Amino acid sequence: MSSVITALVFIAYGAATIGLLLYGLNCYVMLTLFMRRRRAVREYHERKPASEDVLANGDALPIVTTQIAIYNELNVAERIIHAVCNMRYPAGRHEIQVLDDSTDETLDIVNRVADEMRELGHDIHVLHRTDRTGYKAGALQKGLEAARGDVIAVFDADFVPGVDYLLETVPAFSDGTLGFVQTRWGHLNRRASLLTRAQAVGIDGHFIVEQIARCWNDLFMNFNGTAGLWRKVAIVEGGGWQWETLTEDLDLSYRVQFAGWKTLYLPDVVVPAELPEDINAFRGQQFRWAKGSVQTLIKLFPRLMAAKVPVFKKVQALFHMGGYLVHPMMLTLVLLALPVLHRMPGFKAAPIIFGLFAIPLCFSVIAPSTLYLISLHAAHDDWKHRALLLPFLIVVGVGMALSNTRAIAEAVFRRESAFIRTPKRGDRVVKQYAIRLPMIALLEIGLGVYSCWTLVQYLQAGKFIVSPFLAIYAAGFLFIGLLTFCHSFSFARR
Repeated sequence: MSSVITALVFIAYGAATIGLLLYGLNCYVMLTLFMRRRRAVREYHERKPASEDVLANGDALPIVTTQIAIYNELNVAERIIHAVCNMRYPAGRHEIQVLDDSTDETLDIVNRVADEMRELGHDIHVLHRTDRTGYKAGALQKGLEAARGDVIAVFDADFVPGVDYLLETVPAFSDGTLGFVQTRWGHLNRRASLLTRAQAVGIDGHFIVEQIARCWNDLFMNFNGTAGLWRKVAIVEGGGWQWETLTEDLDLSYRVQFAGWKTLYLPDVVVPAELPEDINAFRGQQFRWAKGSVQTLIKLFPRLMAAKVPVFKKVQALFHMGGYLVHPMMLTLVLLALPVLHRMPGFKAAPIIFGLFAIPLCFSVIAPSTLYLISLHAAHDDWKHRALLLPFLIVVGVGMALSNTRAIAEAVFRRESAFIRTPKRGDRVVKQYAIRLPMIALLEIGLGVYSCWTLVQYLQAGKFIVSPFLAIYAAGFLFIGLLTFCHSFSFARR
């Protein structure tokens, strides 16, 4: 029995290390694809017509319906409505829908601001639901059925589009095969804390490197849920907004591309938004993204395999939708590191085996960090200063492994959960939205202590190659767990 347990431990540990190695190597694939198409992206933006020229030929532009999805967003509702109404577009060709499912005072603000904007000549409508069927996806689908626009722009409540946003993006739909356009997220509150600074680095890596690599190399890419535009008929042909998953945007993105529609990502069009400042809000956001992406992978896997596209494109889609699977792999390494140490066969072979285990661990840390570093260099003049946040980003990412593994388990075992809204602060906090303290924080602190003990055991055994990674795991779990308690206690005091 002992030999069987030893074999199972090594199989699980080996599988996790190989998985992390593959994901690390794919980061370099993304970087290669990004570098190869970077010039083409720049040339495309240089050829774009000026906003004034687009506005001068306004009669040729399609009618646009802008949808604002709101649910209990007292702090930011007025700001997003004003921002959307301020966007320039030919008169009579821009309809605004405020899709408000709120159950608090937000609805009163929305109705008041909508009335004010309507008096100023804006075509704005408030669609309020008392039944939140489908959550955000259900609201978008209901709005779609009433929309008169051929192009649908979508914004979450915390985003602030610029005045020329539509003039910079809508002309792309002159290509009749284009299904949706995604633009880049900016950060209104990047400097609020170390947590928001780290999030900004991670999001920039996705939007600057990964989205360019996927879109501009004819791979499957995703609409990010907000700050983008859809061709209405593409949504319909793709099957409409559906809510079997928590990432309705990723789900629809793939279904539309399966239907033959093309995509476009415009990294030079930036829409600033808020980053979660509370660790509990960040945890809820990550939980939703992790669970929803795996739900989408399970739902669409048969269609992906049946799609008549190159094998490389399918493989990249698996890496894309399964990106959060690195978290159960990391958790496996944490839990099994101590058993592996004590069951290591043969003293002489041990250094070689530990060295082999260390290689995937290096890739799991160095490869994503390289991707983030390249994205910072490509987008920011102060990239060297921002790069100092990379170690902290690694710690935060590792610390979320337990929570995100739970999310993935719920997706695999088809356990339903509600759509967790991420509360926003806005320019000034009018109302604090409560976030329940997740008891999983106790387990994270326990994992942090366990990782510290494992680290001590490795150091005493002279296994110094793996030790730095154990230190990262210990720091990650302890930081996330303790920060959760700090933010929850701070909220309770307020």
